[in-house]
Amino acid sequence: MGFRSFILKPFANKIARDIDRWAANAVAAQEKVFHNLIQTGRRTAFGKDHGFDKVSGHEAFREQVPVRDYEGLKPYIERIKKGESDVLWKGRPKYFAKTSGTTSGVKYIPLTRDSLPNHFGTARNALFNYYARTGNGSFLDGKMIFLSGSPELEEVGGIPTGRLSGIVNHQVPSWLRTNQMPSYKTNCIDEWEEKVEAIVGETFREDMRLISGIPPWVQMYYERLLDRSGRKTIKEIFPNYSVFVYGGVNFEPYRDKLEELVGQRIDSVETYPASEGFIAFQDRQDEAGLLLNADSGIFFEFIPLEEIHNDNPTRLWLKDVEPGVNYAVVINNNAGLWGYDLGDTVEFVSLDPPRLKVTGRIKHFISAFGEHVIGKEVEEALMAAARRHGVSVVEFTVAPQVNPPEGGAPYHEWFVEFGQPPADLAAFAAEVDSEMVKQNIYYEDLISGNILQPLRIRPMKQGAFRQYMKTQGKLGGQNKVPRLSNDRKIAEALKGFA
Repeated sequence: MGFRSFILKPFANKIARDIDRWAANAVAAQEKVFHNLIQTGRRTAFGKDHGFDKVSGHEAFREQVPVRDYEGLKPYIERIKKGESDVLWKGRPKYFAKTSGTTSGVKYIPLTRDSLPNHFGTARNALFNYYARTGNGSFLDGKMIFLSGSPELEEVGGIPTGRLSGIVNHQVPSWLRTNQMPSYKTNCIDEWEEKVEAIVGETFREDMRLISGIPPWVQMYYERLLDRSGRKTIKEIFPNYSVFVYGGVNFEPYRDKLEELVGQRIDSVETYPASEGFIAFQDRQDEAGLLLNADSGIFFEFIPLEEIHNDNPTRLWLKDVEPGVNYAVVINNNAGLWGYDLGDTVEFVSLDPPRLKVTGRIKHFISAFGEHVIGKEVEEALMAAARRHGVSVVEFTVAPQVNPPEGGAPYHEWFVEFGQPPADLAAFAAEVDSEMVKQNIYYEDLISGNILQPLRIRPMKQGAFRQYMKTQGKLGGQNKVPRLSNDRKIAEALKGFA
């Protein structure tokens, strides 16, 4: 055990005990968060506009505050940008997290002094909790890398503004900066391929022990490391590498390839961060699901997925949810997001404590024929077939083919980049289709009724999805390939890489 891990072990143990305490009383923790939010919110412009003085519980809150997306909050954000205080939360935000929207263009998500601990503190707690549970704190004694966006900030309405991953860089405490890589200068490089090369140059002779990032971009980093070093595995380069931290996408489609590059399976810690708040994290290595962050300044609401587009959907809080149901996530937090539709869908795998898995994005689905296929279903179908056929998948996305150019009934078209392709593509596609029938009863009805043909798989060239993301200006950082589209926009762009 190194000096730093020895010194920090009592702190890690305390954090694990604190997590156990509030996780065992998550409903009570959420109730306390709710009342604290309402008490502060009453003094804001939003609270006065929405009758927070009449709110004593969740039922009254639902009556006063509708569910809304960024467009619904945008008038309040514009008031903040013009210099007004006490608009959505007390005072003015410390930062704006800049993120891209679909209808809204650029979104400016407020981060306040009260909400910042939710972001950085939860990331820290997830790692210290891992240390306490497993006894592996050796990552604290070596170098750590966080593949993130640029920490350079601009001013918007007098408020420092940038990508959340870049803002978090400014919150790293001084005791950790000596361990953190890459350098500030390298982290500021915008062009992703240039940035990865610079990171490789800085790190391949260092004692890297923890690597964090979105799996497809970590894979790119691994590959460049192996090219530069001439070694066969990442463990040969970094023999003390022991923890991989990730979030943003399901790890399973990438697991085989990443473990092949590393040379063995190592521990991983899954997180569920968003610009709007740190939603959940993996608290146990031997339990499924991510622990809902119930005691960190966010009051969560959940809408049954089939009601998300209703004018008056059912809005549940933690005490009312059930396992195995797909819910849209709505947050209310101490940055002033009220009734905010996060755009994600989740399913609880346990309630005591509340653990969940991310099942997709509300806007990422296929329902060209009423099937409403979601991300969880296509991922599980593909992975189940891949395991049986000895196939590895680098990346994939799915789109409807409503008017097949070859004629005949429509079908779902799967664009798949294989690491290890199937020996028999037709048999593999049939297996994936069979798994989809098991996953989605509406899809099953459409297939059995011959409304849809069985799905078709279009194999992609090596590096196809990276090239596609590059053409979209979305290579690297926190950008992810959508698993599903309800139109042909991505599909048509990908045809050139087939």
